[in-house]
Amino acid sequence: MQTRFSRRFAAPLLSLALVLIPLWGVAHAGPPAKGVRLPPMPKNSACTTTIVTPGASADGSMLVSHSDDNDLGDQSIVFVPARDWPKGSLRPVYASAVAVGDQPQFNAFTVPRLVDGKRAPGYANPGNPPSIPVGHIPQAAHTYAYIDGNYAIMNEHGLMFGECTDGAFISNGPEPGKRIFYSSELARVALERCRTAREAITLMGRLIETYGYYGTGETLPVADKSEAWVMEMAPSPEGRGGLWAAQRVPDGHFWVAANEFRIRELIPGNPDQMWGESLMGVLDRAGWRSPENASRPVDWLTSVSHGEYCHPYYSLRRVWRALSLAAPSAGLPAWVESGVTRAYPFSIKPDQKMSVRDLQRIHRDHYEGTEFDLTRGVAAGPFGSPERYLGPYDPHGDVGDPKAQLKGAWERPLSMYYTGYTTICQWKPHLPGTLAGTLWLALDRPAESVFVPLTVGPLPKGYEKGDTRAFSRDSAWWTYNLVGNYAQLKYSYMIRDIRARAALNEDDGFRLQARLEDELAGLAAADPRRAASRRNQRLNAHAEAVRADWTNLFEHLVAKYAQGFVNAPGKMAQPVGYPQEWLDRTNYADGPAHGYGKGGK
Repeated sequence: MQTRFSRRFAAPLLSLALVLIPLWGVAHAGPPAKGVRLPPMPKNSACTTTIVTPGASADGSMLVSHSDDNDLGDQSIVFVPARDWPKGSLRPVYASAVAVGDQPQFNAFTVPRLVDGKRAPGYANPGNPPSIPVGHIPQAAHTYAYIDGNYAIMNEHGLMFGECTDGAFISNGPEPGKRIFYSSELARVALERCRTAREAITLMGRLIETYGYYGTGETLPVADKSEAWVMEMAPSPEGRGGLWAAQRVPDGHFWVAANEFRIRELIPGNPDQMWGESLMGVLDRAGWRSPENASRPVDWLTSVSHGEYCHPYYSLRRVWRALSLAAPSAGLPAWVESGVTRAYPFSIKPDQKMSVRDLQRIHRDHYEGTEFDLTRGVAAGPFGSPERYLGPYDPHGDVGDPKAQLKGAWERPLSMYYTGYTTICQWKPHLPGTLAGTLWLALDRPAESVFVPLTVGPLPKGYEKGDTRAFSRDSAWWTYNLVGNYAQLKYSYMIRDIRARAALNEDDGFRLQARLEDELAGLAAADPRRAASRRNQRLNAHAEAVRADWTNLFEHLVAKYAQGFVNAPGKMAQPVGYPQEWLDRTNYADGPAHGYGKGGK
């Protein structure tokens, strides 16, 4: 395979006949020079994403995960059905607000992220203005079914995506005729039309170069049943087209990204890399090539970004933690010399074969047991809460500007209070297609939530309702959010109840997944559609039962910890108070315990 975007490689996709139909224009300032600090990007540009290749997984599965850390964005998980389209149809390309902010000229808002009932019933969103396309491309004759969120998730053929936002030299908005695609719509088009990771990267690369890319830097893990790639992209300084590169994750390896580009040298002739035809020319014209000597390989990370995102270790601490959890024997350092360190490999061979449960643990992590443990210290409060709420005093955006003054920062863990949902896509290649794919979904922050298995099919209605603007008992997201929020009142106590309940529900989910694989094996061979429908119905029923159980858990927590006590039948109002370690840090010992005079004298 050629390292540049190859016309030969793209040949199967040329029938798409990509044609732009520009609509409305939007004015934007020109791109900043290298080293100029950009305006802060939204706080919700903050996700963690991983890949476990089949050779690194315990059961031969391909696994792709993504925590969508979106503040209070749209938490709807939507099923987009397969469709046949009339000849000559056009596909609208919508603007995205998820990482670049609201775009009112296109009716593109954080909530709801999309209003178009033709794309999917879950996107009808009555009472909201319909989304306005930034442009159109020719529609495919047939589009595949897939599961969608703020970013694309997984299609019926086992094409899987994750995502994280990265700092980049350029951050801009959509402009018809110049830049109509952000990564979210790029990946959705790929899920609609592609079955393999290579096909998806080829298509998305052509879309970027033909129609233009806007937004932030982006990392997209892209995997199918047997092969995993990482595609990274950034806006072009020339205002059109876009910059992109891709690298294959070796089989037998684990990979992670956390808001910083992970691809480094682009090696001509490397069969495990691809990049855009225009990339080198744009870098040279902009003076961005790093290193500047054209005879040396381009360093993708330093050619298009300052490296670390938001504040030192905002990204790299999570990369270190995830790689260290997968391969502790590697002895990777927690402290490095800079945000463009080479201390952490692109991917790593895990010490033990990994599973869905391992990814669940990684996404729930707050550095427990390390020097960065967020459940310890004065900031954790008396009950060891790992949450650190951000405010206007915290840094945002890129930190490449050496003049930036950072007054302080919290460690940034993998599980955050503003995580909207976490997905783990799983494909078991040894099973029939109708049984091979599972989406493990945890709504709200993963540390205080539960993962339920779903299929690429119609979803329970409550899981498609993720409007965060008003509380709703019809929304599954709000059900899980109640537990996550309430746990902060007495975290060290309640987290034990939550973990125990999550373990029971997840054990049931794994057992149900295995049972359906056995029960439906014969039907999957004889009648794949009927087998897929039965599996979908059974898993949906389980998801609804788990949601109901989480409502029961919330009510249990309210009663058990009412009024600050620990309560149980026959042992009500147990005055547990505060841990002595925390009392010693307060003025408790100086309280009115020594008499009635001033100062207790």
